[in-house]
Amino acid sequence: MTFDYDLFVIGGGSGGVRAARVAAATGAKVALAEEYRMGGTCVIRGCVPKKLMVFASGYSEMFDDARAYGWDLTDGPFDWTRFRTKLHAELDRLEGIYRKLLDGSDVEIFDTRATVKDPHTVTTADGRDITAKHILVATGGRPVVPDMPGAEHGITSNDIFLLDQMPKSILIVGGGYIASEFAGILNGLGVAVTQFYRGAQILRGFDDEARGLVAEGMREKGVDLHLGTNIVEMEKRDGGIWVKATNGNEAIYDQVMFATGRAPNTDGMGLEDAGVELGRQGQIVVDDYSQTKVPSIYAIGDVTNRVQLTPVAIREGMAFVETVFKGNPTKVDHELIPSAVFTQPELGTVGLTEEQAREIEPVEVYCTSFKPMNHAFAGRSDRVLMKLVVSVASRKVLGCHIVADHAGEMIQLAGIAVKMGATKEDFDRTVAVHPTMAEELVTMKEPMRTA
Repeated sequence: MTFDYDLFVIGGGSGGVRAARVAAATGAKVALAEEYRMGGTCVIRGCVPKKLMVFASGYSEMFDDARAYGWDLTDGPFDWTRFRTKLHAELDRLEGIYRKLLDGSDVEIFDTRATVKDPHTVTTADGRDITAKHILVATGGRPVVPDMPGAEHGITSNDIFLLDQMPKSILIVGGGYIASEFAGILNGLGVAVTQFYRGAQILRGFDDEARGLVAEGMREKGVDLHLGTNIVEMEKRDGGIWVKATNGNEAIYDQVMFATGRAPNTDGMGLEDAGVELGRQGQIVVDDYSQTKVPSIYAIGDVTNRVQLTPVAIREGMAFVETVFKGNPTKVDHELIPSAVFTQPELGTVGLTEEQAREIEPVEVYCTSFKPMNHAFAGRSDRVLMKLVVSVASRKVLGCHIVADHAGEMIQLAGIAVKMGATKEDFDRTVAVHPTMAEELVTMKEPMRTA
């Protein structure tokens, strides 16, 4: 059978674009459809704009620190309109780069929604059927708004970057990394931030000690964090949004933002009719090679709900090309993936938490918490955490957790050692870089506790 394309990719995010480009480089005829903007969640409404907002929000403390260090500075109010204009210009620039990369790779772009008709056919929004030997679904995920009275008045992380003006007050609902990151960002930009989380502690799934310190730091910086709390109902009232909480409190906020989870973008895609299996949360079920139950259809990235990180989606896209177009069956290694949470304070982590590790085997825990030099001199109370979880039997470092400024930068490098299987003695043999915060990772000689 003759097909229009060797590969048709649905979704122009980081994973889909990388897979399309690399497949085209093998000589394959490739097309890609994207219904919104090229770049996907990460570039357009996630990692990139969020990190730029993290940078912007950090200056409020920098002004205070600068004065403590002898600089004569006067800080003014944050100009959201000025920042937003430059932010959108940068996103436009990045989207343009993605398009140029695809064009330069001879990937044909369809600026439209595409759905799956059968194992070898996709249908575009204008009703055109296009055939392909292989179909790759890389449609990502989207924020989920809870089903509750008045929820339609809330916004999600997608909407933050589009606001005409910064609210004076906001309620953020959720306790995951998106909720907690935006709590810190908006607090730093001068917004009065309240955060509700129904659980006992934010950042579920991360190391307990680390997430406890993050929560403590957020509160010290001004975030009004309420644990074990959720919304009962909300409605438009008095120029804002009235909220009644499970703890009985009532208040009016300029905005309410839901960060209560994400769902894979599989609705209305025709996947099940084509024979593709979907999981309970709507995710596409794939094997170790990103292949669905339909041999010609593959899926990568957040739509598979494996590890929802941009670099993972890119790795999955590369492995897909190795497997399908280069004849080199390649599994994606989802173990020991370093990650960062850009809360304030920042959290970097790789490997097992203390709680996970001690359920598997006896461990030693090396950790220290201290006030770093730059904060101490400026008179700030911020503390950092450096923590290693070590196997008693093998001496391997099973997990590394850092709460500190630039924790993301540090964990990227520590992640290499952990991924290589470094032992505690390997860390010990490494000479410290002084004076740094990270030197504590190689100077902790005695375990704080065993478990």
